Amino acid sequence: MTTPEAFAHRVLSRLGYGPRPGDVERFVELGATDNERLASYLDQQLDPSGLDDSDLERQIRRAGLESIPLTRREAWAVYFASPAEGVSGDTPANDLVRYTFARCTYSEAQLYEMMVRFWHDHFNVYAGQNVVRSMIARYDFEVIRPRALGNFRELLGEVASSTCMLYYLDNYVSTAAGPNENWARELFELHTLGAENYLGSAMRQNDVEGHPDAPIGYVDDDVYEATRCFTGWSIDDNRNNNTGRFRYNREDHDRFQKNVLGRFIPADQSDLRDGEDVLDVLAAHPGTGRHVCRKLCRRFVADTPPNSLVDSAAEVFTDNVDAPDQIARVLRHIIESAEFAEAPAKVKRPFEFTVSMLRATEAALPFGANDDATNSFLFQFNRLGQEPFFWPPPDGHPDTANHWLNTTSLFMRWDLVNSTIADVNGEIYSRPLLRRMEEADSAKTPVEIVDFWYRRLLGRAPEAETETELVDFMAQGFNPNFDVDDSDETEQRVLALIALILMSPEFQWR
Repeated sequence: MTTPEAFAHRVLSRLGYGPRPGDVERFVELGATDNERLASYLDQQLDPSGLDDSDLERQIRRAGLESIPLTRREAWAVYFASPAEGVSGDTPANDLVRYTFARCTYSEAQLYEMMVRFWHDHFNVYAGQNVVRSMIARYDFEVIRPRALGNFRELLGEVASSTCMLYYLDNYVSTAAGPNENWARELFELHTLGAENYLGSAMRQNDVEGHPDAPIGYVDDDVYEATRCFTGWSIDDNRNNNTGRFRYNREDHDRFQKNVLGRFIPADQSDLRDGEDVLDVLAAHPGTGRHVCRKLCRRFVADTPPNSLVDSAAEVFTDNVDAPDQIARVLRHIIESAEFAEAPAKVKRPFEFTVSMLRATEAALPFGANDDATNSFLFQFNRLGQEPFFWPPPDGHPDTANHWLNTTSLFMRWDLVNSTIADVNGEIYSRPLLRRMEEADSAKTPVEIVDFWYRRLLGRAPEAETETELVDFMAQGFNPNFDVDDSDETEQRVLALIALILMSPEFQWR
């Protein structure tokens, strides 16, 4: 039978970036049963405004990330339109990576931070591009974060008119005379209906089952017609009013009639109406609910999620298409489902693994732009292949184990663990760990030390075979039931034991 502590650890690892010391105990106190505890925890997490994140705010102020407080107009001017000598356009993207690490490491709003990362993958833009790198922080603050638990249609509209997406998928140059379909193609294939609802290039709109009232999927003609609807959606980057904000160029818009997913769009509609109509019909289509919910179920339940849960979650998504908390309602349905309770373990992607390690070990990284320890840490982390905001294709970082579980990836994880735990930055990494050891007066023998750290990092006792291997390592040939000496060598062995647990198969799963 699963203990309350093990259940708590599983939930905290599945819905966030893993527990910090004390989190498991606080979760267990939320109710008398696992279901009560989960429901209470969800109530807190789905209303993050009620959580105390003062510790996080202190960390952010301490980091001193210069581009984070700027407005959109200021960021555009400082880092793109008219940068001063010595000012790098890379600063906002680099600052946002540090800001994101800090939030995921220190925030109490773990599910919210998980959803912010989910939407950044779903609506991926590449911070290696010229305009995007300067405006990516505003994309995070103004587009994704305010709507991560809100309404999908509202989020979709903000993405469609964002500087980053308009530039990344080339819609800022799409005109009636020269339409560019990059944005419209990804809008259908990745952001809404998904490739699973694509019916091919040979089929015509009129031949789609359910057309025109309720077409079951989309064809290329829908993409072409949608492309025409978004002509003229651009960026304010001319010499007279260079602000980087969204701008609708009426003279560049294709004003003639169109047809998208059975929706007749008449000629000469009011400004923006053509594109808004496309977003409306896509957000309400049942196929969008299935596609988005399949990705949510993959994120929180299993690499291959049960169709029963995808279908029921999609019903909630579509039934609440106008609800301001639509996304939160869908999440509650998924997380309180029987399928979630019975879900197999999911592998931690590199970012989740790394943040969970920082949280479990209380590594006090400052995440400052000019901090040597942070820079060294991020250099090691980037070798794992999941640097936030720097995934070039529009599909976002993969979310299945087969992409991340390979020899090279695991070796890089091991290298990161060793560089993090090694006593080279003792005040940041090793000191918090050893202070925890000093608090555990009863853990003196190799058996007790292994039990203490395994429970601390994984929320439960180790399996017999794993325990034997770890105890043998800690005892170094001596009686595992005798107290170890209080020496520097013992301290280093404890740190090495922690590294072994962090690289154990059990810690790779969430």
